[in-house]
Amino acid sequence: MSIAELYQKFKVSNGISTDTRKINEGVMFFALKGDKFNANSFAHEALSKGAKYVVIDEAEYATDERCILVGDVLYTLQKLANYHRQQLSIPFVGMTGSNGKTTSKELVAAVLSKKFKTYYTKGNLNNHIGVPLTLLGIDESYEIAVIEMGANHQGEIRDLSNICEPTHGFITNVGKAHLEGFGGVEGVKKGKGELYDFLAKSGGTVFVSAKSTALLEMAAQRKFKERIDYLADDEVVMLQDSPVVRFSANGSQYETHLPGSYNFENIAAALAIGKYFGVSPELANEAVSEYNPDNNRSQIVEKGTNSILLDAYNANPSSMSASIQNFINLKTDKKKVVILGDMFELGEEGPAEHRLIGELVAKGNFDLVVLFGELMTNALEFLPNAFYFSDKFSLHNWLIDKQLKDSYVLIKGSRGVSLETVVQFL
Repeated sequence: MSIAELYQKFKVSNGISTDTRKINEGVMFFALKGDKFNANSFAHEALSKGAKYVVIDEAEYATDERCILVGDVLYTLQKLANYHRQQLSIPFVGMTGSNGKTTSKELVAAVLSKKFKTYYTKGNLNNHIGVPLTLLGIDESYEIAVIEMGANHQGEIRDLSNICEPTHGFITNVGKAHLEGFGGVEGVKKGKGELYDFLAKSGGTVFVSAKSTALLEMAAQRKFKERIDYLADDEVVMLQDSPVVRFSANGSQYETHLPGSYNFENIAAALAIGKYFGVSPELANEAVSEYNPDNNRSQIVEKGTNSILLDAYNANPSSMSASIQNFINLKTDKKKVVILGDMFELGEEGPAEHRLIGELVAKGNFDLVVLFGELMTNALEFLPNAFYFSDKFSLHNWLIDKQLKDSYVLIKGSRGVSLETVVQFL
């Protein structure tokens, strides 16, 4: 069956599913394989739960004409998504970066939604499976799309760009993230720069932060049909970055729900993209002021007498350092407490990067430092008075006994350590 023929079956289906626990009547089920599962074996279950078709790549699971046998299910899903993308003539804003991808994506979508019916990546569906699923969720009623693309090794952004074919795009930043997979910071630049490569080759529009030396250098290495440098003038100016960002634009001042100068760059990108697409400055500024994160990213949570800066969705040396520096600069009458967890995917650089975090924390003169995870033992070299825990149970019990009060608490760590669990004990 050709992709065009499969597409006709997709058009009469009720969307896509890859999980038999979430089967809606009439869906097309794709039997993906993982390290620990083979969804081909769930094809019959998917049909019994109401799937209209199942796409499989092992003939033994084909039971009737509703089973569509292909060479590789994942490849077919990606090709189908790209075919669907090519039927849509709306602008596609593709974005990637080491830090701030999800916040930037949501800010851009919030701004564009003031003028257009906007489709954007939900949650963290930003990989080789998530991007195709995102694309296949876009119907003809949408006027613009914002697609987040994540990667942990070179070649991924190239592949994702070829699937979603962005007409416009931007990179939030490049930093010390996924060093193990990318092979160092230069590898990160090359990997993230694959979005620039696609836009340069396809004649797309690129948005570049004029405040980022790295991004300016990367952009200068390529020729774009259209390049927009934002933050190149004083049209948008940050007034303060803690406890939340305040900025001026168009003669007015605005307060957001986002802390840190790193979030100001995300805000500036959203405003620049909104301006390009004709969103009125008033509505664009309103959109970023209204945006309130609720996904463990840059969240400010008030709990009793404690204020909590919850940034526990993920961490790498660049984002961890930025969060700590912002917390050092924070003006507050409360006691300052940091609870930090391991940063993953750093390879052989892991111990050294955690030692650097320890050095930075030591300069902060915080009232209380709490560390969690095996790699954080390296930070203890500079933090002799820190409290260290290797397991969550002990950390939780210690916080219950400690009963922190009148404190401002920064919580930061990689997704794998799930430090948001400590909030209930503060």
